[in-house]
Amino acid sequence: MSFQQGLSGLNAAARNLDVIGNNVANANTVGAKASRAEFADVYATSLYGAGSNAFGGIGISVADVTQQFTQGDITTTNSALDMAINGRGFFRMSSDGEITYTRNGQFQLDKDGYIVNAQGGRLTGYRADANGLVNASVPGDLQLQTGDIAPRASSTGAVTANLDAAAKVPTAAFAVNDATSYNGATTVAVYDAQGAEHTVAVYFRKSADNTWDVYGAADGTQIGAGPLGSLTFGADGRLAPASPTTLAVSVPIPAGAGGTLPVTFNLAKMTQFGSPFSVSELSQNGSAAGRLSGFSVGSDGTVLARYTNGQTLAQGRVVLANFTNPQGLAAIGGNQWAETADSGSPMAGSPGAGSLGVIQSGALEQSNVDLTAELVNMITAQRLYQANAQAIRTQDQIMQTIVNLR
Repeated sequence: MSFQQGLSGLNAAARNLDVIGNNVANANTVGAKASRAEFADVYATSLYGAGSNAFGGIGISVADVTQQFTQGDITTTNSALDMAINGRGFFRMSSDGEITYTRNGQFQLDKDGYIVNAQGGRLTGYRADANGLVNASVPGDLQLQTGDIAPRASSTGAVTANLDAAAKVPTAAFAVNDATSYNGATTVAVYDAQGAEHTVAVYFRKSADNTWDVYGAADGTQIGAGPLGSLTFGADGRLAPASPTTLAVSVPIPAGAGGTLPVTFNLAKMTQFGSPFSVSELSQNGSAAGRLSGFSVGSDGTVLARYTNGQTLAQGRVVLANFTNPQGLAAIGGNQWAETADSGSPMAGSPGAGSLGVIQSGALEQSNVDLTAELVNMITAQRLYQANAQAIRTQDQIMQTIVNLR
């Protein structure tokens, strides 16, 4: 029986060394998870079950080799499409319809704009429409649009400024080029339907106590013959209830772009306090055509495209999947796992939702293999192998002594 016990010990120790060797080999593999050999003793029983007449142990067996899904260290990189999961969950990959899962976040774009890994599998997530609205329904392959975005004509804007209550009424007639004919001015860039930029200047001229005329100019030419509107303030320095809160401006533009660009500016936050003229807000909703300048990924997995016109547009959201029993996943190589009956069904969702971890862009999760511990385990496994071999040698010597009896 000692032969069998020693042989089972040799097999178990060899299997343990295989597991340790695989861990050491993957110590620098991004997203790799360490494995652990788990052993069980083996006992022989009588024909009719266990009892006082049960035989002693007959060795050891490898009960299972399990992977340890603990968090690996996160290191930063220079690629925005590198992603690390901080917490639970797996990236959901699609390859010719086959769904796999991975913790390796080394991604890049292929020629068609899909986010792929080194094996060509496509990262899946929730897709976004042309306006950047993410549809969190059924995950699909994430494809990024690398082309330019069309210009958007300006239609609304906002101007917020403080007008000096102590300012004097100008004596000169209003003129765009005469700074003494108004008390304050600011400019806003607006865009026509073809993306051409036009500069709208807004001039504020005090006409009486608590009353201001508002003039406008487009590309250096005055709009209209007189003021475009008038603002009236109360004693508290804020717009009076009867005062207009918007300013409608018709910007002359080339006929090929429409001839006129109507833009309505919100002036509801204008004030008249006893301090110098100052502007605190200028905004408008138009933009020129934009060329893609880069991508970024938020902690919630939203992939944002950045354009040269200052606009950002969501192009999708990365999906993470988690399992009730991650150790039940089947390792299929390439830093990927496949769903099994033991793992349970995947629970997909946006990063940060529920128990799912968050995404860190420009970073990678390193292997969770503790190299120092593995080398110590290797020494222990080697000694166990030697001890079991010694048990077989000892039994052989005993057998040889019995054979030599006269």
